[in-house]
Amino acid sequence: MSAKAPAKPRAIELLLSPVNNSQLANLCGALDENLRQIETAFDVSIARRGEHFTLRGDKDQTARASEALQMFYAKAKNTLTVDEIQLGLIELINRPARKDAPVGGNTPSLMTRKSELHGRTPRQVEYLKHIQEHDITFGIGPAGTGKTYLAVASAVDAFERELVQRIVLTRPAVEAGERLGFLPGDLAQKVDPYLRPLYDALYDLMGFDKVSKLFERGAIEIAPLAYMRGRTLNHAFIILDEAQNTTPEQMKMFLTRIGIGAKAVVTGDVTQIDLQRGQKSGLIEARKILREVRGIAFTEFQKEDVVRHPLVARIVSAYEAHAAALEEKESKKE
Repeated sequence: MSAKAPAKPRAIELLLSPVNNSQLANLCGALDENLRQIETAFDVSIARRGEHFTLRGDKDQTARASEALQMFYAKAKNTLTVDEIQLGLIELINRPARKDAPVGGNTPSLMTRKSELHGRTPRQVEYLKHIQEHDITFGIGPAGTGKTYLAVASAVDAFERELVQRIVLTRPAVEAGERLGFLPGDLAQKVDPYLRPLYDALYDLMGFDKVSKLFERGAIEIAPLAYMRGRTLNHAFIILDEAQNTTPEQMKMFLTRIGIGAKAVVTGDVTQIDLQRGQKSGLIEARKILREVRGIAFTEFQKEDVVRHPLVARIVSAYEAHAAALEEKESKKE
């Protein structure tokens, strides 16, 4: 019996109206870059002649790409940035069945200098709600899902609303096989590169000048996890980033630093553990031990929650498929 021939890509025609050449130019972007973003997001091809668009690909995907083109065309009275295109695509991909329903329900508003900041996917909205409603929240999932950035945004929001008196950000100084002793400088200079993502998020959300002044006042502190031992942090918003690289002892130490009026968020990706072979991850153990503890919330992000370049979600999917294939191969050997 002959193999079934693969289905031909479906083609649909789209006419954007009313015709406005300036809007069309803004929609397509320089060298049709915006169209390329839409093609990548939905795995379709787009051809254009004036206001006439031809989309080829899977039936459902071409329909969604068509919806994206119409949505962005309505917004294209001004120049569309790559950020606006990519974030808009993420929201469209995660839109519920009812088109008038907000993604994930009513998203909490955050008091930062980025007024448009909000949860882009249902799990991001859930994560923000968990942070506001619980004293300890775990955000676990792959890179690019907004775990750290939204946690820092929530910390800034709590500080601006005077719900906490300071922000403390920490992470273990353990990275992919590297050793601090090989890095130049004193201890502070050695660990600074590991803490840089936290600095970047703060500068983006509060501005460089304000963050610098708050550092001087001691209202914001960024330090390696080892510096937390022996302290009690009252009236603070504490974030432990890259928690997959903590040991069980370090995780317990961190969680018991939390004092009166404090709130903590723990973030990490259990697929990127850089501890020595055979060393248990404190994040994995905490997820098992604390899952049912009242007052502690867990948000488990998936690849669908990646809020980065559209290719990132595909990269995550490819690695997951590869890992699954290896696991299946190993199970057959046994």
